[in-house]
Amino acid sequence: MNNYKLILQYDGTRYSGWQKQGNTDNTIQAKLETIAGKLTGTPTDVNGSGRTDAGVHALGQTANFRCEKKLADTDYIRDYFNHALPMDIRVISVEEAPTRFHARLNAKEKHYRYVIDNAIVPNIFERRYAARIPSGHEARIPYDIKEMKKAAAYLTGEHDFKSFCDNRHMKKSTVRTIRDIRIANDNDRITLDFYGNGFLYHMVRILTGTLLEVGSGQRSAEDIPRILQSLDRREAGFTAPAPGLFLVEVMY
Repeated sequence: MNNYKLILQYDGTRYSGWQKQGNTDNTIQAKLETIAGKLTGTPTDVNGSGRTDAGVHALGQTANFRCEKKLADTDYIRDYFNHALPMDIRVISVEEAPTRFHARLNAKEKHYRYVIDNAIVPNIFERRYAARIPSGHEARIPYDIKEMKKAAAYLTGEHDFKSFCDNRHMKKSTVRTIRDIRIANDNDRITLDFYGNGFLYHMVRILTGTLLEVGSGQRSAEDIPRILQSLDRREAGFTAPAPGLFLVEVMY
């Protein structure tokens, strides 16, 4: 069995997320599997490292697919996908992988980035890729980055992040480890970078919303331990909108 590892970039604006769905083929996975099936000559599953939501982007999503026959060289596979894909999805690279490699099951760490345009006048060319919070808000909010970093320190390490998960019926463990959260403000472009071994449904967006509420003075950094201990989604902050979120890289 031959196994191929793909690194992808996509603009998630007009897609219904990564995961294929029965009621639409407008997902990243569905587009890839259609092309992979034509390439291999048989229905082919494409596994992603994780499910990005509708409107979420990727700078470095990882995927893999297996097929019995040996395909042409990896550059040909890359070009075959890119010739058939819409221009807002690109396969950056393809390489042969060990037979047992699985993009999701073998992932060790993921890096997500959330971007906020906090300028007095927002950059119209960034509106798909940097969130304006509140949505459409014209006044600049003077976020306290120092206080946000203080709150972020409470979130690093291994915790039960049930309070930061929008899936109320989650049956699996909600314990995850966040290795680092980096927050920066460069000319009113605020970035929050999250590094962790896994993230729950909407977790990065809820973490972002909570940290922004700390930065705007709506809550204190010292509230974070209580929010974690509550295991109650209602105690955490709002879910930041999808367009500001990027899957940057998956580590193996």
